[in-house]
Amino acid sequence: MMKQRALILSTAAFLAAAPQSASAVPLSGAVNADPQAGAGSGSAEDIVVTAQKRSQALIDVPQSISVVSGTTLELQQATSFQDYLKLVPGLQLTESTPGAGRLILRGINAGGVASTVAVYVDETPFGSSSGLVNGAVLAGDFDTFDLSRIEVLRGPQGTFYGSNSLGGILKFVTNAPDPTTLSARGRGGVEAVEGGQVSYYGNAVVNVPLTPTLAVRASGFYRRDGGFIDSIGTGGSDRQNDINSDRVYGGRASILFEPSSKFSFRASAILQNIEAKARSTVESDPDTLSTLYGQPTLSQFVPSFSNVAYRVYNGTGHLDLGFVDVSSSTSYGTQRQTSRTDATNNLSGLINAIFKVPNELYLGQNTNDDKFTEEMRLTKSLSFIDLLAGVYYTNERGYIRQEYVAVVPGTLTPATGLPQLALVNLRSRYEETAGFGNATLHFGEHFDLDLGGRYSHNSQRANQDTAGALAGGTSIFPTATSAENVFTYSAAPKVKFGENLSVYGRVAKGYRPGGPNVLPPGAPPGTPTSYTSDTLTNYEVGIKAQTADRTFSIDADIFYIDWKNIQLLAIVNNFGINVNAGKARSDGFELTATVRPTPGLNFSVNGAYTHARLVDDAGPLVGGRPGDALPFTPKYSVNLNGDYAWSIGDMLKPFVGVSSRFLSKQPGDFDQTFRTTNGRQRQLPQYTVVDLRAGADFGRFGLEAYVKNVTNAEGKTSTGAAMANGGPINPNGAVATGVIRPRTVGLALTAAL
Repeated sequence: MMKQRALILSTAAFLAAAPQSASAVPLSGAVNADPQAGAGSGSAEDIVVTAQKRSQALIDVPQSISVVSGTTLELQQATSFQDYLKLVPGLQLTESTPGAGRLILRGINAGGVASTVAVYVDETPFGSSSGLVNGAVLAGDFDTFDLSRIEVLRGPQGTFYGSNSLGGILKFVTNAPDPTTLSARGRGGVEAVEGGQVSYYGNAVVNVPLTPTLAVRASGFYRRDGGFIDSIGTGGSDRQNDINSDRVYGGRASILFEPSSKFSFRASAILQNIEAKARSTVESDPDTLSTLYGQPTLSQFVPSFSNVAYRVYNGTGHLDLGFVDVSSSTSYGTQRQTSRTDATNNLSGLINAIFKVPNELYLGQNTNDDKFTEEMRLTKSLSFIDLLAGVYYTNERGYIRQEYVAVVPGTLTPATGLPQLALVNLRSRYEETAGFGNATLHFGEHFDLDLGGRYSHNSQRANQDTAGALAGGTSIFPTATSAENVFTYSAAPKVKFGENLSVYGRVAKGYRPGGPNVLPPGAPPGTPTSYTSDTLTNYEVGIKAQTADRTFSIDADIFYIDWKNIQLLAIVNNFGINVNAGKARSDGFELTATVRPTPGLNFSVNGAYTHARLVDDAGPLVGGRPGDALPFTPKYSVNLNGDYAWSIGDMLKPFVGVSSRFLSKQPGDFDQTFRTTNGRQRQLPQYTVVDLRAGADFGRFGLEAYVKNVTNAEGKTSTGAAMANGGPINPNGAVATGVIRPRTVGLALTAAL
């Protein structure tokens, strides 16, 4: 009783498995940057971004971009996706396990297994490009220590970034080695979470100039997050407290060789592991989604875990030939997930009834992705035009292995007297080549026109074999293949009124690759053997403005998105296949404003209104009807941030800060049964999270105290199904919902060389 690739929906691969489930962006300075930064003095510098594959001031880029500085991330204890959502308007996350999250921008999400927000680390695209390796729910959640900044580009980025950027891009920009300065810094802290265990972390970075033209930078990090969810024996499950602890550790190393202003080469390596025990989900009422049993609980029969390992290697070179600049980026990245998901409540009774063998049951899964990419670009700037042309190639290999394993109750010892239950192996290959170009025409000092296009060709193949009683016996499926060509474009006029005000419009198209379907046994006639790419066209108008002294800035836009041929996950004979449906739309606006009325005082607000909904029926296998809101996108989100810093003498600089994030109610996953019964999809309740922080800078040392989620709000972040294979997934028919961390009190110490 398995489903195929959308089994590949993270650890919820099998139907019987567990369900899946601020600061503003000123145009200068960094988002809520160092609170010691002055105001009213013009001390804030223009933000430089690389959104269009070249360095530009943020105010000059004709599209909606948010930038969060490394200083801000550290100041707000933002180490993962969950922590910096409040810093980026319109960015949402659905996550039930650390390292297994789905990013959403502008509401572009209809479920499925291929991502709509692409993740980059510097020049490296990370994660699967295909719909066969769980890319949607394995977004790269890189640790933020020693980052230069995070750039979030909203709207499709098909011209510069290619596939899987329907909703936008999240880009981690790391700090480069500095050949001029020897430096070292360390940071450590401890946290206590309400009703749970103690957490702690430690980070360190060192930058070493080897020669005036050669430098090395290396950093390491370790973080253990204490658990706060208990298994209390419901339905005969285990009794154990704080089952959802996790730890994140790894490091980055980079070497920069820059013998002249005309040539540079940088080689980098990133290693990161995310090791989570039980999912961070709680059992909730299937109708109201209120938490059951009066506390955060998750019924555990077989201990679960999810281990994710990132490895990213990149070499990037720049050469100025005089008549043209040449850039090359070569990357190799791997992503490995190993998981064990408890499926006892759903299937053990059935196995016992058929084979008369008492058992507990789990789903074991391995998800591997290996990706090589090469991109080469030529750029040339003239007085009236900026030109960029490039070629791109990627070769990706994916592998997923899923197996149901029955064990002796209370142990991990395989049960005897049973046949093989279910085993699925899926191997896939994805290859893409693309050529792209962009031209920015300057019509005088005040008007620019940005034009871009990209032609992409991809080919894919997949092989699947199955075995076991629940998988319909032993089967080796014919090789499934697909190929397609896609053209994407962008056009963006911009009018600039002096150095501090610009107005722009933008039309852009993005796409997500289609691919082959390996059909399940006995698939009815007409079941699609492949699915095609879905495409999205975005229309937006925006304004970026700031005062000359940088005491006030605003960035606002309105958008309308037409999404066609949307990809969805359907179930055929208990196997998951990818299918195409009709249309969806999203429209709304985003706003970011920052004010610095006096030196050391910063206020900011950012927010978004997003109306994302289906236009066409998604079909009975999916459960979405016309007018249904797209999953996990609140109509309203508002983030408020304030920081104040002052000086006492020459050495002591205290600071205080507060942040608040409000999310209106939002729909859960499409659910045909619930929709038919209730006439609507499940709704996650609205919530507000408040964070406080205070500390002091003593020069070489810094001390910070903070409280996250001061009011102990119970924000829900994901939903799952109540039933699968004709039985309840959780005891008493509960739905598992992802949940944010409860009130957390922490203390951090920083020391610098």
